[in-house]
Amino acid sequence: MSVIDQLEAEQLKQHVPELRPGDTVRVHAKVVEGTRERIQVLEGLVIRVTGGGLKRNFTVRRVANGVGVERTFLLHSPRIDRVEVMRHGQVRQARLYYLRSKIGKDARIKERREGGTGSKAEAQRSRTNRRQAASPAATSAASEEDAE
Repeated sequence: MSVIDQLEAEQLKQHVPELRPGDTVRVHAKVVEGTRERIQVLEGLVIRVTGGGLKRNFTVRRVANGVGVERTFLLHSPRIDRVEVMRHGQVRQARLYYLRSKIGKDARIKERREGGTGSKAEAQRSRTNRRQAASPAATSAASEEDAE
């Protein structure tokens, strides 16, 4: 590990949420006004996530008083107090720039539901169940129960 990698590893935040485009987030950012520092909250939609490691950033879009406001944050920046994921959106693109031209109800995004119903969700559940049953830890635990 090089010196640069060590420095980057020291500056990474430990608890960061998994952000994906389409998520609605509440970002608590530290803002300096003169000599005072306060926390400003921005709630909006993540329209892109780029970079990796220490350079990972995300752009949040919100419409306030009919005007779209976009702000880009570095995820591991000391200027960010915390990021809360309010809801997960179901989108099929990595960049949601098309939302800039949408107004009102057209700009809505469906909520992503984990463990939902339907053939795809059921197929994923059965696949994970088969993997767990085939793993050596599961078979050794089952044989220990049989021994008792």
